[in-house]
Amino acid sequence: MQQSSGPKKLLLIDANSLIHRFFHALPPLTTPKGDPIGAIYGLAQVCLKILRELKPTHIAAAFDRPEPTFRDEMFKAYKAQRPPTSNDLIPQLQRSHDLFDKFNIKTFELPGFEADDIIATLAEKFRGEPDVTVSIFSGDRDSLQLVQDDKVVVEFLIKGITETVRFNEAAVKEKFGLAPSQLNDYKAFIGDASDNIPGVKGVGPKTALPLILEFKTAEEVFENLAIIPEKVSKKLEGQKDIALLSKKLSILDRHAPIYFDSVDDLIWAPINFAELKTYFAELGFNSLVQRVEGLAAGH
Repeated sequence: MQQSSGPKKLLLIDANSLIHRFFHALPPLTTPKGDPIGAIYGLAQVCLKILRELKPTHIAAAFDRPEPTFRDEMFKAYKAQRPPTSNDLIPQLQRSHDLFDKFNIKTFELPGFEADDIIATLAEKFRGEPDVTVSIFSGDRDSLQLVQDDKVVVEFLIKGITETVRFNEAAVKEKFGLAPSQLNDYKAFIGDASDNIPGVKGVGPKTALPLILEFKTAEEVFENLAIIPEKVSKKLEGQKDIALLSKKLSILDRHAPIYFDSVDDLIWAPINFAELKTYFAELGFNSLVQRVEGLAAGH
């Protein structure tokens, strides 16, 4: 195993959220052989951005698995509103592993867990090491609950396929008015339509935010219904179970069964730029071939 010295910048990529986003955001694109490839094109641009701008020393990408997760067992309707995966997307999800291989990025997936849970587990494992900082590249707001000071930050995809904003703890508080650790309490009330997490019917952000700011957690809100104004408390009566289930569904598992001896198991080995150029040319990514040539010249 290679060892690195000095500060270690670990980058964790939420591959599934990015691929799905690019598939829906980009116009249809095919390889010279006619295979759908638009999502891979977006992902390739992200990998080049990471190499050019973020420059991590250690890196990994995480994927969802098709099997039901522990959240499906808790709540049968979890993500039930989502349509079946498109036939044009399935081969691109499979093909994305080849792309990561060309960039020497290790990939991980676990039956019963989502990509977010793998990322949460790796962030939790390594955030306490004094010489390691953790960045998460994602387009999924669930990742923001993992933010800790400047030790764990999120490079959040906000527009197009490469424009990001960096969320440290101060930025999360500025954007949402809450600490990262309170975002799950917030979802306990407002839910999350993208994952079919119900929340509390009739309670939106304007009601939920002051409650969390005053009582800190969803559990404490329900412990204090007697002192909450009647107009609000009536909405909450009988809703404790669904609220706490919604909170539980939104919490990322930081203890998924994935194990490493050291963060150096994820060290980013040098890329073979000649192989990467050939790979991009085969896919018809001619503009990206030129970018690789520029990166190779600067290495």
